[in-house]
Formats: sequence, C-alpha cells, structure tokens
Amino acid sequence: MTWSPDPDALRGRVAVVAGATRGAGRGFAAALGEAGATVICTGRSSVRGRDGSDYDRPETIEETADLVSELGGTGIAVQADHLDPEQVRRLAQRLRDEYGHIDVLVNDIWGAELLKGGPAQWNTPVWEHDLDDGLRILRLAVDTHLITAHHLLPLLIARPGGLLVEVTDGTTGINASWYRISAFYDLAKAAVNRLAFSLGHELAPYGATAVAVTPGWLRSEMMLDNFGVTEATWREALAPDRAGGLPTAPEGFARSESPRYVGRAAAALAADPERARWNQRSVTSAELARAYGFTDIDGSRPDGWHDG
Repeated sequence: MTWSPDPDALRGRVAVVAGATRGAGRGFAAALGEAGATVICTGRSSVRGRDGSDYDRPETIEETADLVSELGGTGIAVQADHLDPEQVRRLAQRLRDEYGHIDVLVNDIWGAELLKGGPAQWNTPVWEHDLDDGLRILRLAVDTHLITAHHLLPLLIARPGGLLVEVTDGTTGINASWYRISAFYDLAKAAVNRLAFSLGHELAPYGATAVAVTPGWLRSEMMLDNFGVTEATWREALAPDRAGGLPTAPEGFARSESPRYVGRAAAALAADPERARWNQRSVTSAELARAYGFTDIDGSRPDGWHDG
C-alpha cells in the first residue's frame, strides 16, 4: 500500500524550523505542515529583504510558510538572523507570548554553502584556507545552533515531550572515519552531531529528546540549479553528454532525495510517543524511513549513504 502522511499526526503542535528558507529547512517545514503542525519558519531571506544572508537567492521564508499552509499546517514566517542573540531572544519572547511553549525545534541553520566552495576548493589545508572564511563557516554552523538552543530550549522544556532535531551532514559514525572537505567544514559537521548528544543529556531530565539527523544527497534548490534540472526532471541530470554543456551528475545522484524526505524523518520522530529511544543518537533520513515506514515524495526510500 502506498504510504501517505497523516494530516493530523501533529495537529495542535507548535514547531520552529530555524533556517527554513530553502533546502532541508524548507523540507522540514513542509513535512511538519503536511502532518498538521503550526510551523514557525525562521531565516534571513524574506520578502522584506535578505538581512545579511550569505546567499543571493530568490527563496524566502514567506514562501516556505505558504507551502506549510498549502499542505495542511499553519505556516508563520519570522525573519531572524540566528547569529544575532538579540534577534533570537526576541523570537523566543514572541513565541512565549503567543504559544507559551514549543513542541519541536528543528535547528537547520547553515548558510555556509558558498564559503564551503566547490570540489576545486576542497582538501585545502588549514594553513592555505582563508581564515576569515573558515571561521565564518564555524560561526554559521555552530554559534547559530548554540545561540538558538540557549534562547529556545526553555520553551521546549516547558512541558514534557519536546523534540530537538539538530541537522548536519553525515552521522557521527560516518564522519569519524571520513575527512569532510576542509578542517573547518569537518569540524562544523562533527560538532553539530556532538551538540545533539550534549543537549540530549541536558534535555532528558525534562522529558525532551535531542536527535542529530542527516539527509543523504539532497536535491536542494541550489543542487538542482547546478545540474540545470527541477525536482520533476532531476533524473535527467544522470544522462551522459547532456545538451548545452550541462554537467552530468555522478552515479550516486540516482540515490538522492528531496528535502521532504528528511523532513518526514523529523515529523515521524515528533509523532512517536516513544521518541526518547532515539535520544542523543545520530541517524540518517534513510534509517528513520526504514524504522517508521515513510517514503520520499516519489514513493521511494533512497539511501544516499549506502554504496549499493
């Protein structure tokens, strides 16, 4: 039987997706919305301006919030720079005034895709890497998560059952034996996995759960643009000798996933009354798909971390 989301699984729950403008963040917000949640979508890129965003991209938090509502939830866009503690403090106060608590916090903030560079810049040793760029990678990937946790986790523990999802690239096990692009990127992604472990320790006495979740090869807007395809036509990127000089995607792209897939992983965790069994763990979207039975939007269960 074809899997489909339960539109009432998270009805009445309040979720915050920090970094919801595009990519995995939009996927998390959409999946929580299709499960009926109220989703506060935060980020820098808004119809009111980019607010210092590192990306010159068209996507906005308002578009994400509208998608949440279209899918059956309630989407609310709140512009916030999560590197600015005062902005995040104001966000927390607004949530406290309007809801009194939150049930789910997805910490998806990143923003350093351009600073990471392309394959030609990978494997640059730390003494040759631009120091300012490297330190900003860490600020965008780690400081933002700590600032957000500091201000929003008090709302998550206001009543038992809260869920924190820390989003990174690669599980603890995968990253332990695989150098990731540069010393700065490697440290950033390993740190977020460890942060879920640390915060899970601190949240457990309050009946809350923290899990680090990683997507596989994500078909983000930026990735689709890179290969000159859309979500509807992404398989064309695998064709050899593409017209117009468009690049051919590596073979592994066949196991890529839409942002909704990892989003459904968070929604499944949030709907599970036994979610505490995942506390402090580091898992992939595919692992959670196998555990909970959900699928990607095309009905498949891709595993971008599996070689076979």
